[in-house]
Amino acid sequence: MNYQVVPKQELKERVAKLQQLLEHLQYDGALLTQHVDLFYYSGTMQNSIMFIPKIGEPLLFVKKSMVRAKEETPFNIEALGSLKNLPEQLLKKGYLFRKVGIELDVLPYNQFVRIKKVFSDTQFYDLSPTIRLQRSIKSAYEIEMIRQSAQVAYDAMQAVPNLLRLGMTEVEFIAELERFIRVRGHIGQVRMRAYNQEIVLGMVVSGGSATVPSSFDGPAGGEGLTPAMPQGAGWKKIEKNEPILIDMAIAVNGYIVDQTRMAIIGELEKELEEAYQVSLHILKDTEKQAKPGTLWSQHYLNALKMAKEAGLEDYFMGFKEDQVKFLGHGVGLELDEWPVLAKGLDQPLEVGMVIAIEPKFTFPGKGVIGIENTYVVTEKGLESLSFAAEEIIKIP
Repeated sequence: MNYQVVPKQELKERVAKLQQLLEHLQYDGALLTQHVDLFYYSGTMQNSIMFIPKIGEPLLFVKKSMVRAKEETPFNIEALGSLKNLPEQLLKKGYLFRKVGIELDVLPYNQFVRIKKVFSDTQFYDLSPTIRLQRSIKSAYEIEMIRQSAQVAYDAMQAVPNLLRLGMTEVEFIAELERFIRVRGHIGQVRMRAYNQEIVLGMVVSGGSATVPSSFDGPAGGEGLTPAMPQGAGWKKIEKNEPILIDMAIAVNGYIVDQTRMAIIGELEKELEEAYQVSLHILKDTEKQAKPGTLWSQHYLNALKMAKEAGLEDYFMGFKEDQVKFLGHGVGLELDEWPVLAKGLDQPLEVGMVIAIEPKFTFPGKGVIGIENTYVVTEKGLESLSFAAEEIIKIP
């Protein structure tokens, strides 16, 4: 695995697409500050601010490190001194900034107040939905990056029988998995856009501890190690005949694949085995139904209907009041990208969207059962980027 920069042409095409959208919105440009959006458009995650005009070359104002930024981005760079000098720097370059798009979904309020004060004659508009929708359509390069993550996810599942031992704690098991994927390119961080949503690798939890509810917006909780990180793997020891949920978000070169598989040391009880088959059935039905033009919401509603028909409605995607109201979510540079397969989101799937689909059932005191694959939407429908075997990993 080598240190890779994003291809120059890839970045230029992303900027050109955003410029078309800026032209349509009749904005003079976009002012970007969030590090993931900066990386997406510039190729660098150095401390900087990027201005993308609706016409012309973008400009990156870098605070630190200029040396790294020059190596990683093909675009023009200037040193960012004081923020108050930024309008003058743009004026010298001939840029207009009367109407500017900005990422209001992630920009801290006090930072926005500072920017508004400095750009006193500028009207700012929320560009977040435009950026998120553009980023939801993955290029061939991005899909290849996700495939690299999927290969590591496959290798990790192959290694589970050698890493998992009776009596080891959940945190010991996730530490073994994390070492395995880190040395194969996982960046060690799973980025999320939503406020106060954090995750460490994923939900690798066993038996009843998987059903402990948490604030995380997902079907599995986990007690965690401490109230300072109250989710995911904890101090519980892994026991015989209990379901082990291995839900991992792996990011090679920054691009995430989200995959869930089940393991057990011994035998899974009949009720949970049957629930797993329902999860598989929902997943396979969604694979058939999710084609370009179908609405994000209809796939969640269809899955909910299938869970109800199986008598598992109360357990679907959490238990009763702790249920989450989605079936799947977009993945890319962040874990919570668009599209989101949820009620009320009546936008169509488009070719190039990448979605993690995760039908799961929570049985209080027993465990969380389910499966998850990451897919790309093609002209013919969904193509799975996850290719680890879907059978439960059974260890005698």
